[in-house]
Amino acid sequence: MEFEFDDNLSAVRDLSVSIFSAKCGVDRLREVESTSGFDAELWKLLADSDVLGIALPEEVGGAGLGMLGLAAVLEQQGRRVAQVPLWSVISTAALPISEFGSTEQKASWLPGLLDGSVIVTGAFDTDYNAETAVRAEPAPDGWVLSGHVDSVPAAEFAAALVVPVTMPDGSVSVMIVPTDRDALVRTPLAVTNRESNSAVQFDGVAVTAADALPADGAVVRDWTLRRARVALAALATGVCEEALGMTAKYTSERVQFGRPLSTNQAVAVRAADAYLDTESTRLTTHRAAWLMDSGVESEAEAAALVAKWWASRGGLRVVHATQHLHGGIGADVDYPIHRYFLWGRQIAFTLGSAGAIGAELADQLEIRAQIGASA
Repeated sequence: MEFEFDDNLSAVRDLSVSIFSAKCGVDRLREVESTSGFDAELWKLLADSDVLGIALPEEVGGAGLGMLGLAAVLEQQGRRVAQVPLWSVISTAALPISEFGSTEQKASWLPGLLDGSVIVTGAFDTDYNAETAVRAEPAPDGWVLSGHVDSVPAAEFAAALVVPVTMPDGSVSVMIVPTDRDALVRTPLAVTNRESNSAVQFDGVAVTAADALPADGAVVRDWTLRRARVALAALATGVCEEALGMTAKYTSERVQFGRPLSTNQAVAVRAADAYLDTESTRLTTHRAAWLMDSGVESEAEAAALVAKWWASRGGLRVVHATQHLHGGIGADVDYPIHRYFLWGRQIAFTLGSAGAIGAELADQLEIRAQIGASA
């Protein structure tokens, strides 16, 4: 099965290449990593180039290119390990608001998201039954939220968070919670890939019905999580592709005992395995994105898990291999290949490790088998 980009997606990819290549040199990455972990200048450029609306429907001001459009952008971000929260802002905030939000919610949040003046990010976790999950208790004018989310990308810069909430009756509601609400506390975290990230505490945050997306919260949560995992897999594809390219160049030029490292069979075999892992991540990601864009949500659920499994297991193998094939210099934290290793590990454990994703996939396959047996 092949998923070749059409002219529109190829144009998006080419635009993304030019933007990220021009703005993500090593010196710039170091500067951003050592300060905020968020490149505001690059974010503004992406907004001015209409990249932030690539995946959103045309009726809300987007380009209507869906998840494949988003994948085309994120792969190029991954190749340059650019410090901007594209995957989280678009997949866990902009897309669910555009799909499930009320007219008022869309009007309040989407224009600012598209022009880059406002950041909204998702505060999603995969352990929804944990005691620390965000829960709602009744209040005179709505509810108050308590609990915390361990890791939220770009929360420090966000005007609002999209949060799945367990309601008093046990159901789920997904809410847009402005970050200026009293009793909402953001604590910056130092995460593996050095991007902006915070733990978020809800200690009696007041919300009303107007803050909730007007749809079944469990459906919104699962729909969003699928897209977030595919977005992460697209990002991993770019990280792996560039790390592999850097390694191929290094092992071809590095001469040891009178010949290039790449001529050693062990080096060639490990690089070949890394290539297969990279292409498997790319193919499964494009398939999941295509299913979502085609409206086949029943198949997209398992496909998203497969893509994230490859990003977690295969992606982790790739960044380990590429660092190891650089020899001693691969352990130098200031050498460029180390940055790709850090990004690969961050993605691998975000929204589910390979083991956790495999367990979810097994549950999905069992459910589908039971449905098939009873049909």
